[in-house]
Amino acid sequence: MSSGPSHKPNLHSAIPALCAILSILIASFSFLVLNRETREIELETISLPEGFEISVYARDVDHARSLCLTPNGTLFVGSRNHDRVYAVLDHDGDNIADEVITIARNLNTPNGVAFRNGSLYVAEIHRILRYDEIESRLHNPPDPVVVKDDFPTDASHGWKFIRFGPDGKLYIPVGAPCNICESEDDIYGTITRMDPDGSNFELFASGIRNSVGFDWHPESGDLWFTENGRDRMGNDIPPDELNHAPTEGLHFGYPYCHGQDIPDPEFGEGKDCQNYTPPAMDLGPHVAALGMRFYQGEQFPDRYSGQIFIAEHGSWNRDEKIGYRVMLVELENSTAVSYSVFAEGWLQGDEYWGRPVDVEVMHDGSLLVSDDYAGAIYRIAYTGTDN
Repeated sequence: MSSGPSHKPNLHSAIPALCAILSILIASFSFLVLNRETREIELETISLPEGFEISVYARDVDHARSLCLTPNGTLFVGSRNHDRVYAVLDHDGDNIADEVITIARNLNTPNGVAFRNGSLYVAEIHRILRYDEIESRLHNPPDPVVVKDDFPTDASHGWKFIRFGPDGKLYIPVGAPCNICESEDDIYGTITRMDPDGSNFELFASGIRNSVGFDWHPESGDLWFTENGRDRMGNDIPPDELNHAPTEGLHFGYPYCHGQDIPDPEFGEGKDCQNYTPPAMDLGPHVAALGMRFYQGEQFPDRYSGQIFIAEHGSWNRDEKIGYRVMLVELENSTAVSYSVFAEGWLQGDEYWGRPVDVEVMHDGSLLVSDDYAGAIYRIAYTGTDN
């Protein structure tokens, strides 16, 4: 009796089908992982002054922190709870980013980014890196040049915001390595500066617990910066601060005094708060005031010209949450005279869906806001007619 046809499996013919199934499984897993990290964006909850509107400029910018815009329109973005630096591009000019490129990985909290003469400077906790001719090599970045690598390695307040000042120097804060303490090393609790090649390093200002945002007045060239107040003094004190440093060498009170005249309960005994430079404006307590910019665009109404926008990341240690918004500080003759809400709604009740980190004025005069919680960048534009 003859046997029937053989039914041995053809493994070669099955491989494509198996690969297809495996691809589907991997894609499904990646989708689930991605959506576990993706936050829902609720722009309908954001309130703005009349005539303004907000939109999503870029998504998928995980842990987006400090912003830096180049003359060519490339937006560089640092991160803190991540190890990456991004380039965000709007190729067609429709005010929605078309491409997000990861240009650096495996860095040590690369929060700060600054751009000068074709080179991107990136601040890790312990060093400053430089990526030369970066805009022509976004998809194939060069190896970085180490500019300076002897900053403290403390993780507490070690992440850095950096910018180039009108004097051509790179300004770099070094936060206090604690909530509240006296440090033997003078570099802690300062804003430092150096030449672009790392030379002529010096302390510019001291007595600063932690600054994660600063800018220079468009007319006077004076440095203004935000400062985060200490914790564990209660819900309502001390305030965060907006400070003004018209000259180098000023001491802003930390750890001895906070706000206008609040002595520290641990380190303020025997200290006279009048001996330190007071803040230009007390901000909200525990609001985590971070990035700030003088508005120098032409899109917003004239009343905003030369005024300060501040991103408030929001409180983490207050019984009733506060912050999670963008604030406006108005100046008259270089004196801060008001502090008011410009954009809010990321905080709903006691729950938040976003946390503003930095602001940047675009070439068209719109205002970008980074959000490290939602992994997004928003664009606030003026569409009214009272300019």
